[in-house]
Amino acid sequence: MTPRLPPVLSPADLPLAELLAARLDGELFGVGTAFAPVDELERPLHRAASLAGANPRLIAEQRTAAWIWGALAEPPARHEFCSTLTERVAHPTSRWLTVREVVLDVDDIATLADRQVTTPLRTCADLARFSTTFGEQERSIVHTLASAHGFGMPELRSVLDRRRNLPHKALAADRLGTCLS
Repeated sequence: MTPRLPPVLSPADLPLAELLAARLDGELFGVGTAFAPVDELERPLHRAASLAGANPRLIAEQRTAAWIWGALAEPPARHEFCSTLTERVAHPTSRWLTVREVVLDVDDIATLADRQVTTPLRTCADLARFSTTFGEQERSIVHTLASAHGFGMPELRSVLDRRRNLPHKALAADRLGTCLS
């Protein structure tokens, strides 16, 4: 019996030249900075696994999480990660990622391919709270995630109301109201 390739390949599995040649030959397709066999259907699991090079204690959030959940067609140019205050993860300096410390509840995190990622609900709340601008792309992400995962403004309001002194709560409620009303 021939062994099956893993669903996502990186230079840790095969030399980069071989991966690129297999992509040119039509045997693999790109998933972020990794590759998957063409007989795989790209799913959140694949996109999460493509981030295996990042510290596994970091949690994918905001636009990176939106890409993992399928609300963005392409990964962001700069991946967004967070860590909990209790994890105390060293913040790497890199051109391809940002890291911030946050307070998260257990139900704010999902695990896909051994990678932690904020849930679609928490991803929408964070985008509304922390995006410098809340334009068409952000509204589209919120709408896509809410539709695909079956939640609306009441559930988002519940996330925002969990903590009394949540920064940017009112701003987020106004922004979310514009795309889910």
